Formats: sequence, structure tokens, C-alpha cells
Amino acid sequence: MTDTATGEPIAPPSEAPPRRNTNRRGEGTSYNREKQRSTLLTVLLWICALYFVLPIVWLFIASTKNNGDLFSTFGFAFGHSFDLFTNIAAVFTTQNGIYLHWAINTLVYALVSAIGASLLATMAGYAFAKYRFPGAIVMFSVVLGAIMIPLTALALPTYLMFSQLGITNTPAAVIVPSLVSPFGVFLMRVYAADAIPDSMIEAGRVDGAGEFRIFWQVGLRLLGPGIVTVFLFALVGTWNNYFLPLIMLNSSELYPLTVGLAQQQATSAAGGGSQALFSVVITGSLVSIIPLVIAFLFLQRYWTTGLASGSVKE
Repeated sequence: MTDTATGEPIAPPSEAPPRRNTNRRGEGTSYNREKQRSTLLTVLLWICALYFVLPIVWLFIASTKNNGDLFSTFGFAFGHSFDLFTNIAAVFTTQNGIYLHWAINTLVYALVSAIGASLLATMAGYAFAKYRFPGAIVMFSVVLGAIMIPLTALALPTYLMFSQLGITNTPAAVIVPSLVSPFGVFLMRVYAADAIPDSMIEAGRVDGAGEFRIFWQVGLRLLGPGIVTVFLFALVGTWNNYFLPLIMLNSSELYPLTVGLAQQQATSAAGGGSQALFSVVITGSLVSIIPLVIAFLFLQRYWTTGLASGSVKE
């Protein structure tokens, strides 16, 4: 290629140099920020895990000590002897084996309350999610407001009402208040809204099924994971409930484990030759959480999602 005026050759234009990736620095900064955030979240999760696990570890270690080692050794250090099985035997023989009676009371209170609370919460949540009726918004707002009220604030008014009805110092005084679960209703309402397609309910109506039959044969099957969640919440809440049985029950034969162990701990703290109950109370607390651990391990397989996937064609 030549210049027409001078006749000298003209060099071809050189190719433009490749542009630098100006985003590399930004990408590196973003990666560092994500890494720092991930590290921070990991540390926070470990702190939370230790917060929940360390008390259980301490409880197990303390249950292996005798009464002397409890006060002479470090909390997370084992004692001079391994007395776990001796302490467990003492738990079930102290005071003529009243611990087993308390355990049976707790099991009855927790199971009846959890089953009843799960059923009522499921029915109410299903109704709020799938039916339109006058006052539904107001009633659900009341349920949401009830979640904000602590149960301890309702214990004394409940006692006064049950006292007038003459049902204090009975199992019903513990079971009946535990049947009401506002949080369970809210949870089932949210879960039922997505878990049960409206077209499936319409299909059941077209086939001639009644509303109760649709709920019982279709709704309960699809609401399984939500029901298990509410059941576990109610089970743990009733199992660990202390204040309500304390004010409702006067007879030690009706005490659950929480109140019974607290009474034994108070006796130990008062002295008078009963200080040996310290190891019994600690070991009894360890034994009391075993049923809850078993319940979680057994029921966690029902925490599945997508049970209704593919059941309805679009």
C-alpha cells in the first residue's frame, strides 16, 4: 500500500492491543468479601453450635461423677471414678422410684398434648389456608397476636379459671392449656397454602368427596412434614414446661420430671443430709432428654418436601 502523493509505501496499521480486564480487581475484591463473609458465618455457626452442645457435654460428664467429685473437679473434667451407671440406678431407686412415676406422667402429658395440639393446629391452618369465610382475617390476626403473648403471662389467669372449674391438681390442668398452639396454627396455615393445590381439592369435590373426607384422606397426607414439625414443637414445649405444672399441681404423684427434679434439687440445696441428691438430679436431667433425642431421630425422616410434586398436571 503506497502514498499517492509521495509514492512511499505506507505501513499497515498495527492491531490494537488487547484491552485489559478492568474487572479483575473488582472480582478479586468481591471474592475476598465473600470469603470474609463466609468465614464470619462459619465462626458464628460454630459459636452457636458450642452454645447448644456444651451444656449437654457438661451434663453427661457431670452425670459420671459421684457427689464428691461434682464439687472437687473442673466441670468439663471427669472425676476420679466413672459412676454413670451407679447414678442411673440411684435415679430409679431414690424415694421409692418416684422418678419413673414422674417420667410416666411427663410422657402422658407430652404425648396427649402434642397429638391434640398437632391435630387442632392442622385443622385450623388448613381452614385458614383453603377456605374463605367471614372474619377469617380478623381471626388469623388474633392468632398472630397470641404468638406474641408469653405463656407464663397466661399461667396465673389460667389457674384462676381452672380453680373455679375445679380441675386444678389434675392431669387436665396441664394438658388442656397445652392443646392450644398459636404458632402451630400459623405454621400449618403457611405450609398448607403451598402443600395442597386448590385443583386437588376441586377434584375431590367433583368426585363427590365431602370436605372432611378431603381433609382427612388428602390433606393430612400432604401435610405430613408440617404436622411432624408442630408435633415436635408441642412435644418439646410440654415436656420442658415447668411453670404451668408448678402452679397447677399440688400432689407430687402428678408432677412431671421438670417439677419433680426441681423439688429434689431444692431439697439437696437445703442440706439436711440430702446433699447426695445432687448427682441424682443431674443424672435424672440427662436421662430426661433421651426420649426427646429419640423422638427427633425417629421423626426427622418425615421432614421431606415435594410430596405433592407431580400429583397434579398443569
